[in-house]
Amino acid sequence: MKKQRIRIHFSKIESMRYTSHLDLILTWERTFRRADLPLAYSEGYSPRPILTMAAPLPLGYTSIGEMGDFWLSENIPIDTISRSLVTALPPGLQSNNILEIADLHAPKLPTLVIAASYLVSFDEVHQDIKAKIDSVIQKEELIRIWKNKQYDLRPLIKKITLIQSTAEPQEISMTLTALPGATGRPDEVVSAIEIQPILVKFCRTEIILK
Repeated sequence: MKKQRIRIHFSKIESMRYTSHLDLILTWERTFRRADLPLAYSEGYSPRPILTMAAPLPLGYTSIGEMGDFWLSENIPIDTISRSLVTALPPGLQSNNILEIADLHAPKLPTLVIAASYLVSFDEVHQDIKAKIDSVIQKEELIRIWKNKQYDLRPLIKKITLIQSTAEPQEISMTLTALPGATGRPDEVVSAIEIQPILVKFCRTEIILK
């Protein structure tokens, strides 16, 4: 039975960058067991721990801005939860903040997500990167192909900012929409500025909610 709902803001760092979304969920389940924190379970023939992540993180990305909601079968002080998780979390996961959500039945996290911000770091200096970013920003449409379907990337880009332009590592930040059927992909933005995504490191810095 659900007695408490908590929201954990966490980082997924280098040693877990190739951990899939499903494996991340299983990792959190194991972490709560190691911490002796009682996750609430669903009903039915195949009960599962009740938890949800805000948005899947693409494989190979790191993040300092993830969040997940977890339902517990007991009411436990937040300080106790925090202390228990510190010793139970595996390398690659870091708990940044834990909040209690008063309404057990409030909308689930994925339905609240509207955008996400990313930090993109390049392995080499691209002398013309500012001009390429400006060109993308000035376009009225930016037609791309994804999974054999054509779409316009431009309205999915809310902001691009060049942080470091002349030294290594060059960095840009971007905020992209993250709505059902209208989710901007950072690697597609990087491709649009004519840089190969395989040569770039992506870090999600924030998930923006309604």
